[in-house]
This record gives sequence, C-alpha cells and structure tokens, in this order.
Amino acid sequence: MAGQGLAGKRLMITGAARGLGRSIAEAAAAEGARLVISDILEAELTQTAAALRESGAEVEALVIDQGDVASIEAGLARVAEGGALDGLVNNAAIATNVGGKTLDEYDPELWDRVMAVNVRGVWQMTRAARPLLAQAKRGKVVNVASDTALWGAPRLMAYVASKGAVISMTRAMARELGEQGICINAIAPGLTHCEATEYVPEERYAYYAAGRALKEEQHPRDIDGTVLYLLSDWSNFVTGQLIPINGGFVFN
Repeated sequence: MAGQGLAGKRLMITGAARGLGRSIAEAAAAEGARLVISDILEAELTQTAAALRESGAEVEALVIDQGDVASIEAGLARVAEGGALDGLVNNAAIATNVGGKTLDEYDPELWDRVMAVNVRGVWQMTRAARPLLAQAKRGKVVNVASDTALWGAPRLMAYVASKGAVISMTRAMARELGEQGICINAIAPGLTHCEATEYVPEERYAYYAAGRALKEEQHPRDIDGTVLYLLSDWSNFVTGQLIPINGGFVFN
C-alpha cells in the first residue's frame, strides 16, 4: 500500500474495467479505499476486480449500463445494501470511435448515444447515488470531463458537446447538492494514452505533445492524484470547480 489517505472511505468508480477508470480504482485502493466498481464490459470488469482483490483491496463489482436508467437504479439499489458512499467518480463514457467526422457528416444516432451515456447518464448516476452520498460526512463527486471542451477540438462534435455539458452540470450540481454537504467537482484530462483512445490518429497526439507546457505524453497515472485529492478530506471546502489535467495544453 502506498498510503492511507482514503482509509475506510467507500468509493464508487464507474467505467472502471479498463483505462482511466481502472487506474483511478487502483490508486484509490492503494490509499486504503473500499471500492465499488462498475462498467458495461463484464469480462474486463471481472478481471479488474480480481486483480484489485489480489492486491488486498475490498471490491464490489457491478455491471451497469450508464445509458439505461433502469440499470443505473438497480445497480445503486445493490450499492445501497452496503451503506453510504463517501465518493463517486463519474468516469463511464462513450469515448471510442466518436471522432473523425465534421459536424456536417456526424451521425445523429451516434450523437444521441453519446449524449445518453455521457450527459444523461452522469445526471442519472449522480441522482441515484445522492442519498448514499448525503449519508457520508462530506460526500464527494468527481465528474470526468475533457479538455477538448475547453479548446474546441474539431471533428469530435458529440464528445466535445457532451463534456462541455458535464462541466456545466458540475457547477449546477454543486449549487443544488451543497445544501446536503456534497462536494462536486470536475476534471478535464487531455488526450490520454489508454484503450479508449487507441483509435485517435497520431497527428492528434503530436498536436498535444507540441502544445503542452510539459513536453510529455499523458497517461492515466498522471490523472489519478488529482482525483484522489478531490475524493479526500483535503478538498472538503472545494466544490463546483474544474481542474484541467493536461500538462499545460490548456490553462484555465
């Protein structure tokens, strides 16, 4: 174990079967958190849960389709059986094979699927988790947005629009749920090397590399620490904020 900064806290991380979500789950476990992980990818989720348990973590794994409100509500009913949640990381999203088309070419059905998961799903997941977060001393929500919504990435219209909506929802959620002592913040990662971004053309990676203040590629581990801070007691008076994590590609 690296430390115990989240010792005893019960955290739910969506989209945790692989990539960024798995990395956040591993980092949180190393800090002593008890985990609830969810994803629509059942086989990968099972493998991730097994690996986390091997490392000594306490893990519950639930298959949840964030595009289906019935799946979300059934999943959170099971989570409720274990008591309060100290934190929720809304990481699940459609991020693969959503780019490469201009706004004139974009498929309306793909647009609707992206919005159903990336926007409506974040709202419905947070709504379902709210009673459990309110039971904690200071519940925390971290919404995973994207810096593409800050600099206006082209040929990625639905994804950019969805992540801009997540940023706006974060602020509105912070106002509404602050009365219940719940802190809600968002992060805006840059282009991150993981399974979800394998389809991204090399020219976009080069564009990021050239534009960053820190001339390095970005990996999931570069994001973990900020998320853990936002889930910890260190951030108990921080809410409604957006933190870009992109090596200085965009300054906020």
